[in-house]
Parts: sequence; C-alpha cells; structure tokens
Amino acid sequence: MKQSFYYRGHQEKEIFAQKWNVENNSAKGVVQIAHGMAEHIGRYEYFANVLTQHGYIVYGNDHRGHGQTALKDEEKRFFAEENGFDTVVYDMIALTKHISTEHSGLPIFLFGHSMGSFLTRRYIQLGTDHIQGVILEGTGTVHTLARNGGTLVAKLQMKVKGKQSPSPLLDKLSFGEYNKAFEPARTSFDWFTRDHEVIDTYINDSNCGGVFTAGFFYDLLTGIKQISNLANIKLVPSNLPIYLVSGEHDPVGSYTKGVVKVYNDFKKAGLQDVSYRFFKECRHELLNELNKDEVIEDILNWLNAQIDKKTVRV
Repeated sequence: MKQSFYYRGHQEKEIFAQKWNVENNSAKGVVQIAHGMAEHIGRYEYFANVLTQHGYIVYGNDHRGHGQTALKDEEKRFFAEENGFDTVVYDMIALTKHISTEHSGLPIFLFGHSMGSFLTRRYIQLGTDHIQGVILEGTGTVHTLARNGGTLVAKLQMKVKGKQSPSPLLDKLSFGEYNKAFEPARTSFDWFTRDHEVIDTYINDSNCGGVFTAGFFYDLLTGIKQISNLANIKLVPSNLPIYLVSGEHDPVGSYTKGVVKVYNDFKKAGLQDVSYRFFKECRHELLNELNKDEVIEDILNWLNAQIDKKTVRV
C-alpha cells in the first residue's frame, strides 16, 4: 500500500515523498514524518507499516539535500541559497496541505526525528493549521557557546569556500564527541542504536551519511537558535499536544538533560499539554532500537489517546 510521488514544495521545488495507505478506507488519522539529517524517508518503512496496521495513513518527504529530492550533486547535503531552514519547513507545510486535501476531516499528527524534530519545532511556531498533535523523537538543544561558535565557523567557511563546500570541521565539531560514550565502538555510528544490522545497512546506503556543507550547518544552527527563542516558542498554540520521546543514552538529547530543557522551555512558554518519556538503554534512533516495538506501541498509545480525547482543533 506504499506509493511514491513528487509534490510542489516552497517556491515550486519538486519534493520527493512517500505515502503508506490504510486498507479498506478505515483510517482514523494521518502521521506526517520529518526524517533526520543524512538519511531519507525510506528508513521509516517499518514504523510506517505498523502505523498503517493500526489505522494511521503515513506520509513523509525527503528533505532538500537528502534522498530523492537531491538528485543533482550540487543539491546534496545543502538546503537552499537563502533562508534554508525555514524553506525546508515550508516544504513540510506544503505536504501537510496536500495531505489535508486528500484526507479532509482526518486529524494530522507530525512526527519529527532529530533534525526533523528541530524542523517540526519551527513548523509549529509558524502555524498549526490541520495539525492536532506533535511527537518529537531524538530532539535536544545546542549550548549557546557551541551554537555561536559553530555559526561563526560556518560563516567564515562560506565566505572563503562558498556555501556548498563540504565542512569536515563542522562535522567533527557537531558529532565528533557523540560516539565516545560507546567506546570501544564497532563503527563511528554506534551512538545511533544498539542494533548492529541497522548501522551496517545505514553505512551501505548511498543516500545516508556524508559530510554536509557549510551552508547546511549555518542553516541548521541558526534554525536551532530560532526554535530555542522563548518568544518564538510562545507562538505555538498553548493547547497543542506535544510528546517528547528519547533514549536515555542519546547524545543529541544530552543523555536526557537536553530533552528536559526543551520540555521546561515549552512549559515556560505556557504550553499546557506537554509530556515526555525516556527509554532505558536506548540511544539516538528509537525506531531502530532493539526494543523498537515497545517504542512504537508507546507512540501508538499516545496517538490513540489524542483521538480518544477528541482534541481535534477546528
């Protein structure tokens, strides 16, 4: 029940997307997935198939710079010439509009992983038409000094080498410490999950990994600054249900501390329906962990609870 298609994103950009449908027109809701950095929507196949078995239609797109949206070499690992972070968010909003046209009346939930969680946090600051709930998986924060330092490095590299120049230095500054907690490590991606097979598949996937550009890192870091601003967080409707899930051993979430900070920032901004859960022993990719079925069951329970509470906002 899966189909692939392209839709018109921001400024008419062709964006690749996939849809997993529910049999017999028995859907009770839609889940829109925003994938993480250096991956693609195809990695969410297992998750999507379980959701469809429980009545949820699933959509997701390959973000700019990723997967089958970035077919040309110059597009890979790069967002856009201007305002890249928000541009990718506008692509997500365009997909939501497409979904709402195809499935009018069904509640739509956003699910964002890692970079996708950062994009989702910006999405709900820009507007939540058609959105009835949000799940943020593998989210976190970046310390102000590290963020400012990284932004400065990105600016300098863009000036000297151009926005589309790969940045091994920013890659190392961003992710170089993540694997240390898991030494002796089998690979440089052991921080993803305890499942070796998943990591090996990732390494062998030509649409995964790689060193991203200075322009991408600049967009990501300035985007994280935007979503962390309290005035921007206050733009999120106070009654929007938000669920944060993370692994206890996820370095992106600073081993739970960063996730708790996001939760506290949401509460400080006046959001009323925010909750979180940490999964023991789990690392960054909860949906690819050894206990992924437990994680997905928990997510389904949350989604079903939102349906049962009849929290659909008109």
